[in-house]
Formats: sequence, structure tokens, C-alpha cells
Amino acid sequence: MSEDKKRTELGKMTTDSVWKLVFLLSVPTVLSMLISSVYNTADTFFVSKLGDSATGAVGIVFSLQSIIQAFGYGIGMGCGSLVSRSLGADDREGANRYASSAVAAAAAVGIVIGSIGLLATDPMLRMFGSTETILPNARGYARYILIGAPIMCVSFTLNNILRAEGHATFSMIGLTVGGLINMALDPFYIFTLGYGVKGAAMATVLSQFISFTILLCFFLMQKSCITLSVRFISRKLSDYLLIIRTGIPTVFRQGLGSIATTLLNIQAAAFGDPAIAAVSIASKVYMLLRSLLIGVGQGFQPVAGYNYGAKKYSRVKKAFLVATVIGSTISSASALVILLFPTQVMEFFNPESQTTVDFGVRMLRFLGLSLPVLAYSTFVNQLYQSLGYVKGATFLASCRQGIFFIPLILILPRVMGETGIQITQAAADLLTFAVSVPFRVYFFRRLPREDGAELPTRAVK
Repeated sequence: MSEDKKRTELGKMTTDSVWKLVFLLSVPTVLSMLISSVYNTADTFFVSKLGDSATGAVGIVFSLQSIIQAFGYGIGMGCGSLVSRSLGADDREGANRYASSAVAAAAAVGIVIGSIGLLATDPMLRMFGSTETILPNARGYARYILIGAPIMCVSFTLNNILRAEGHATFSMIGLTVGGLINMALDPFYIFTLGYGVKGAAMATVLSQFISFTILLCFFLMQKSCITLSVRFISRKLSDYLLIIRTGIPTVFRQGLGSIATTLLNIQAAAFGDPAIAAVSIASKVYMLLRSLLIGVGQGFQPVAGYNYGAKKYSRVKKAFLVATVIGSTISSASALVILLFPTQVMEFFNPESQTTVDFGVRMLRFLGLSLPVLAYSTFVNQLYQSLGYVKGATFLASCRQGIFFIPLILILPRVMGETGIQITQAAADLLTFAVSVPFRVYFFRRLPREDGAELPTRAVK
């Protein structure tokens, strides 16, 4: 891509219709997140044919995958925010430095996580809530996921770099191809080759490697506005600290998600393997629907970040409004589906165990009630993070799976039994929405009304 063409492409972020930009950037990111969630859910679908213990194993290892995602997405989101704002301020050298440094950091973090996990697999899985009957399946699944940790971390980072510069379609291609391959390989490895649960992990890691290769090729072929190179890797600790600081809300969000899943599994274990299987299925379905909102938010973030860097504040406000309208429409429609057809959804994954189906149906109904407000709270959090307001973003990211969820999952099951487990996530989502409203109001009141104006000196970051 020529320099003139790169500048023209980037210039559209401050001139094209905000509705058009958010929509066009959201479509590929929504599809990317949907495909990613579908092939994660595909593991649950195929593995569920092997029984409740096998299904529970996927749910247990999901906590581990959340940790890998926490660091991969954290570095990627921190880098993405800095890249979009650097490009908005016409600082191409800074954007190249942040991107190259983030890729190197993601690879290093992935190697560390994978190594530690392989040395302590069984204790780690027990900590995540595995029962002795689930442990053998969880162990086989986890080991392959840990081997692929470096590739996964770098892939998440490359995805965010492409989205940050407005090339969400490239990101979509990488994820879609990998996802389709994973869905095709799952039954082949699980049933045809007879590898069982660990076969699902093999398919996942191989598909992640293919996605990584495709994403990297976009940079090597200079299809991106960003240049990844060893010479751009920073030697300054301050650059890495800035990437981490900006991405820390994502680390908190994903990391607390891992803790939340672990506590959910531990509480469900008191009701047996069918309860763990039901929680695993219902959570995966909910994550599938929530991924649509995250995709819309990832389409809105580069628009907000780029225009914020260019001091076009009116476009930042409009980008949030557009994203909220689109996201709320999607979440309300999704809620309607799972409220009307919860039994059919559960039976699609596990038609054999009625106990698992009944437990999951009740959980899905509660989740459906909280879905319509999920878009708003998600986008307030993403707004704060994409513009570098780390303290506010970190607090908001901690609410849903931490500040509200953890006390609720520890208290409600003691008071309400099974219902306490089923209602916890929905209750945490509603409380997070209530907190997000004043944060959104405060932010836009502090934002300058006139484009080109300087930000208030007391703006908290």
C-alpha cells in the first residue's frame, strides 16, 4: 500500500459519516467475534457427545483460556488504543513502535504462561474447580491449549492492531478461516481419529496457528498501515508500561472472568457433573451473544480513538451513540431468542441429560433478562479504555465479573441453592449497567463541546 493511499484511508476516519464508519467497521468485527465464539462453542457441542464429564472439562479449561486471552487481549487492546490515537495525531513512527513492541511482549507472555501451566497442570485444573472425574479429560485438553499459548497471545494482538487502524476486514479474514477450519477438524480429531476431548484442543490450536499465519501475512505483504519490524521494538520500559497500563482494563476484565468462571464451577460442583456441564453450556451461549456486542464495540473504538486524537469530540460522542443503538438492538433481539427457546438451545448441545438441560434452561432465562442492557455498559467501558482513561476503564471492567459477581456467587448459592448459581451473572450485569450510567454522563460532560479545544487539565486518566 502506497503512503498516499495509507493517508487517504486514515483520513476517512475524521471525514466519513460516523454511522457509516461504525457500521462498516462493526460488521467484520462482529463476524470475527461471532466466528471465534462459534468455534469455541463448537468444542462444547462436539465434546458434549462424550458425556457430562467431558463437557465439564471444556468449561474448566475455559478458565485457563480466559487467562491467556486476558494477557493477549490486554496487550492488544492497550496497543490498539495507542495505535489509533497515534495515527489520529499523525504519529506513524509511534504507531509502528507500539505495534512492534506489543507483538514481542505478547509472544514473551504467552511463552511464560504456557511454561508455568505445563509444569503445574493438575494443581491448576483443581484450582479451577475440576472434580476427579473431570480431571483426566481436562488435563488432555489443557496441555494442548498451553502449548499454543504464545500463538494465541500474538494472534489477539495482531487482531487488535488491524482493528485499531480501521482494517477490521483483514482481522475478520484471519479469524474466519481459522474458525471454519476448527469446526471442520473438531469431529475429525474427536471422533474419526478417536482423540476425544484432547482432539478438540488439537483442532483449536491448529486453527489458531493458521489464523496467526494469515494475520501476520497482511503485515508482511504491507497491506497494513502499520510496519512491524524488529527495529521498531522499543528498548524503553516506559513504552511497555504504557501499553500495559492502557490495556490493564482488559486484563482485569478477562482475568476476573477466569476467576468468575472458576468460582461458578466450584459452586456448581456441589450439584454434580451435570450442573458443571449446564453452566459450561449456558455460559458459552451467553458469551456467543455477548461477543456480538464486543464486536460492535471494537468497531466503534478506533473511530472514537482516532477522532479523539484528532480533537473531533463531536464525532466521539456520535460514535458512542451509534454503537449503543446498534448494540442495544442486537442484544434485545438475542434476549428474545433465548427467552423464547431456552430448552431448544440446551437440547441442541446436550439432548441426553435432562438434569443438565433443566439446570441450563433456568440459567439462560435469567441471562436473557439482563441482555438488553449489556450493550450500554460494555460500550461505556470500551469508551474509557479506547481513549486512555485507565482508572475509570479498570473500575468498570472489574464490576461485571469481579466487584459484583464474586460476592454474589459466594453468597447467593448459600441462600438460594441452585437458583443462586443461575441468577448470579444476570444480577451482576444489571448492577454493572446501573454503575455505567453516571460514568457515561460524567465523561461527556467533561468532554469539550467544541472540536479542536484542549481537554480539561483535571481529566482523570
